[in-house]
Amino acid sequence: MPVSGSVHIIGVPLDLGGGRRGVDMGPSAVRIAGLGERLAALGYQVVDRGNLATPIPETQTARDPTKRYIKDIAKVCQRVYQQTLQSLREGALPIVVGGDHSLAAGSVAASADFAAERGGQLGVLWIDAHGDMNTPATTTSGNVHGMPLAALLGTEPAELAGVGRGAPTVLAENVVLIGIRNLDDAEKKRIRAAKVHVFTMKDIDRHGIAVVMRRALKIATSGTTGLHVSFDLDACDPFIAPGVGTPVKGGLDYREAHMVMEMIADSGRMSALDLVEINPILDLQNQTATLGVELALSALGMRIL
Repeated sequence: MPVSGSVHIIGVPLDLGGGRRGVDMGPSAVRIAGLGERLAALGYQVVDRGNLATPIPETQTARDPTKRYIKDIAKVCQRVYQQTLQSLREGALPIVVGGDHSLAAGSVAASADFAAERGGQLGVLWIDAHGDMNTPATTTSGNVHGMPLAALLGTEPAELAGVGRGAPTVLAENVVLIGIRNLDDAEKKRIRAAKVHVFTMKDIDRHGIAVVMRRALKIATSGTTGLHVSFDLDACDPFIAPGVGTPVKGGLDYREAHMVMEMIADSGRMSALDLVEINPILDLQNQTATLGVELALSALGMRIL
């Protein structure tokens, strides 16, 4: 991807989807780490769209324990959808900064509908320690940040699946999960049944990140229009990304994470990027937000030489 063009930063300070407070401060942390300034230094025209309006748990009611705060989350996802789609239609690459991963029900839906307007299907790289494929019927926590990919691929939770033009938003054959290492038992069955492509940390250990990314990119970009990259910072090992919503040991190391993004840049296909689950409360000197900025720069063409 050439280092030029327009980038829109969209902040989504949403933390209704998780069980731990703090990821609502993720957009501020990423801005403090210099995302806009460093993208501008690369040659991009950067427009910061500010933060979308999001409620906080103290002013809302969780209601359904199997999908806590779902109505409020769906309203936020609809705003994410509208802003992301507008940015895409304006010819910009949106970077959606969260906030918990439930926001991707809106951002990916926007990318999918933008691809559909051009007669194509969307490819998705979902980079995460978790599968995010639970539904209200399988969840053990009721936390909606564990459900957005299920909604994008199917019909539940219906409030999220209904964002955009309708379900399914994306096709399983065009979706690749990378870095997976923590799945619920019922979620494993759903992933197998859905037939999405999965590269676990075991696959990465066995084959190496370069081989995995070549395979993943081939799957997600073959016959698709646009590539949406949804990067949960908990895909990285807590040693390099301590400030995340749900840390899991044994994740991507620093160079593996950058290789993921560098190979995405080399593909020239990325059309939108999510950076989610950054929790400054749990972070050390804004280390995780700084890593997120560095990874975004790698995905957008920053080169060592």
